[in-house]
This record gives sequence, C-alpha cells and structure tokens, in this order.
Amino acid sequence: MNRGEKIYIWQLSEWPQWSFDLLRLTPALSEVSLAQGMLLGRLTDVGMAPRELASLAALTDDIVNTSAIEGEHLNVESVRSSLARRLGVDIGAIAPADRHVDGMVDMILDATTAFDRPLTKARLFSWHAALFPTAHSGLNKIDVGTWRGAASDPMQVVSGPYGRQKIHFEAPPANRLDAETDRFLAWLNNDFSQPPLIKAGLAHLWFVTLHPFDDGNGRIARAIGDLLLAKADGSPQRFYSLSSQIQRDRKAYYDILERTQKGSMDVTAWLTWFLAALKQALNNAHTTLDAVLSKARFWQRWAETPMNERQIKVLNKLLDGFDGKLTSSRWAAIAKCSADTALRDINELVRAGVLRRAEGGGRSTAYELM
Repeated sequence: MNRGEKIYIWQLSEWPQWSFDLLRLTPALSEVSLAQGMLLGRLTDVGMAPRELASLAALTDDIVNTSAIEGEHLNVESVRSSLARRLGVDIGAIAPADRHVDGMVDMILDATTAFDRPLTKARLFSWHAALFPTAHSGLNKIDVGTWRGAASDPMQVVSGPYGRQKIHFEAPPANRLDAETDRFLAWLNNDFSQPPLIKAGLAHLWFVTLHPFDDGNGRIARAIGDLLLAKADGSPQRFYSLSSQIQRDRKAYYDILERTQKGSMDVTAWLTWFLAALKQALNNAHTTLDAVLSKARFWQRWAETPMNERQIKVLNKLLDGFDGKLTSSRWAAIAKCSADTALRDINELVRAGVLRRAEGGGRSTAYELM
C-alpha cells in the first residue's frame, strides 16, 4: 500500500464522522419496525414455555452462524445445551460441555441479557478471553484479553493462496488502538443522537474497521450489534438472528464491508444493506416460531403416551428438522442402541399412532411422524 494514499476510511481526515442520508433510510427503518412489531405481536399470544424455546432456537442459530461466517463450525447440540443450562430451559438430554462453545455462549448472553450495562474495555477483553480459552487461534498463539500489539502490523484481511493473496482491508496500526477504542466506546455508551437501529449498524461497521484484536473481531462486532439490537428491542430475549441472515448472504456481507471501508464517510449504502438483512432476519424468525409452536403442539398431543428417553430424543430430532429418511439403522445411531432395540422403539410408536411407515421406502423401511 502506498502510505501517502488514503484508501481506507480510517485514513480520511473526517474519520470517524459518519454521515448517512436518513431520508433515504427512513422507508427501510419503517419496514424493520413493522417487522419487529409483527413478530413481537405473535409472541404475545404464545405461552412462556414456547417463548423460551423460540428464544433458545434464535440464540442457537445466532451463535452457530456467527462462527460459521468465519469458517468455524460449532456443534449445534453443544451450543443448544450450553444455552439451555445457562437459561434454565428444560430440553431433556444435555450434550457434554465444550469450553470453546461455552465461551461463545457466555459472550452472546452477556451482550444480550446485560444490554443496559456500559460496554467497556474490560468487558470486551473478557469476551475475547472467552472466545479463545486456550490463547490459540487454530495452531497460532495469540494475545488474549488485550488489543493486538505492534507485531501484528499491518493487520490485513486477505484471501487467496499464499503468494497470490488479495488484500481486502488494512486496519489502523496498533499504536492508534487505545485512542480509537476510547473514542468508539465513548460514542457507543453516551451518544444517543442516531436512531437505535442505525446505531447498531454503525457500531458493527466501526468496530470491525478498527479490528482491534488478533482474532475474533467479526464475532465481537456482531455481538456488539446484538447488544444494541437488544437495547433497541428493550428485551434480553432474542427471537431473531441477524448473524444467520449474514451467513446466508455471506459474500454480499463481505463485499459491502470492503466497498464501505474503501469508500467515503457516507455509509448510507452499508446501512441500507444492514437494515435489509435485519428485516429478512425478522421475517425468517416466523419460520422458527412456527417450528417451535408445532413442536409444542406435538408434545401436548402425546403428553399421555409413555415414551422412553431414546424415543423422546429421536422424536425431538425429527421435530427439529431431520435430514433424509428415518430408518431403524439411523434410529439406532442417534439413540446409541442396538438395531433390535431401535426396531422395538419404533414399533411401539407405530402402534401408538405417533409414527407411521413412509410410502415408497425402497430397500429399508422408513418412518415419519403422523
């Protein structure tokens, strides 16, 4: 990079005086507010237990997908179990603890349930330490619970094979981070001049532009966004996942970030994209709520039917969205039992009317919910 050439927004003389066209953004803000109202309106008509399960599902999606955006794939059952333990939600069988998953869960829950607490350096450092409990990112040792040091300069976002890498972005040097993060946190905690949803979008962009940690910046930027969205909603319970929508449109997310970080301080285009993603996340939440309510109705219907733990576990798998066909061999694999036991479990549920044999079938008999 030519050091005399200003190619990133943090190098501009007006940094960080964000500007945007509020008139152009007003229709998108109205649409997001309407989507929020429609989702919350549905939730007022359901009981406490379905609300807790809907929140659990949204948080699980959020944690799994904010990691997937960075190419890290967490075990869904481990995430769900970790959340259920901390939220006191009964989901039956609990998966073994995983300290890496637990760290992600701790960060997101601290961001969303304590949204009214100031965001401080110490709090950000604790989030970072929770993300990297071994002080390693993959095989690389990193500085944990502190800003990156001068050894990391230049901090660049790159892609492509070694020797032919493309530089997408270069962050401010380490010697600017104390002043830059102080200014960011003062704005986040004390400046209420922007509409709350606009502030969430600006905070996400601002933090990921500073890139103050050796690793984990994207996940922490999205957690900060979640904190401000929880503040905007006025509720610690989350019923939609912006990270899930970003993961669905990951290429567009990185494209708009790169264009914005190489552009001017007018970030209307970024905020337009952010609000559109937020609206889609809210719309997608209805599908999650439909599944939660359907599952609740299922268990209400069969509440008086005796079932063992294996049957409950596999039925929950089916209700949560099962890929492929359910055969006795797959039942045995999920329930960790013998083929004979699996067939006995299935036949009991077929006689009770809970399951039925699927049409077609092929070489192996498949089963489906009634």
